[in-house]
Amino acid sequence: MGLTFDALDIGAVHVSPRRTIIDADIMQFAGLTADYNPLHTDDVFAAATPFGGRVAHGPMLVGMAFGLASRAGLFDGTVLALLDIAWTFSGAVRPGDTVHVRVTVADKRATSKPDRGVVDFALDIVNQRDEVVQRGKAKIMMSRAPLG
Repeated sequence: MGLTFDALDIGAVHVSPRRTIIDADIMQFAGLTADYNPLHTDDVFAAATPFGGRVAHGPMLVGMAFGLASRAGLFDGTVLALLDIAWTFSGAVRPGDTVHVRVTVADKRATSKPDRGVVDFALDIVNQRDEVVQRGKAKIMMSRAPLG
């Protein structure tokens, strides 16, 4: 079960487990989204780009950040809604890279409804070299008690 609004402390940092990005992840995301950009799916094309090889779709890692945050024990069964998101992409993620997410509770505030509150999170996706490759902010409505 994830953490509730009341269990989240401003300034607390939660670190997710790591996950290695594999070729199948990239190809499945391409199939799911119909984004077959050759930068992601064509070794020969991608080798001729400034990246020197294929890279993962940026939005794929956005989704994985929330999944990894759930694996860190933050969101399962306590998130009511994603209200806002802003994201910055600062580095490529390649097949074979291993990433994790650092999630910081940036702010929180109660709402007029006593069963929920809004939490601002900062999420950093970090690779195996401890480089932040993506950085995001998310405003999430959280339950004050476990759901279900």
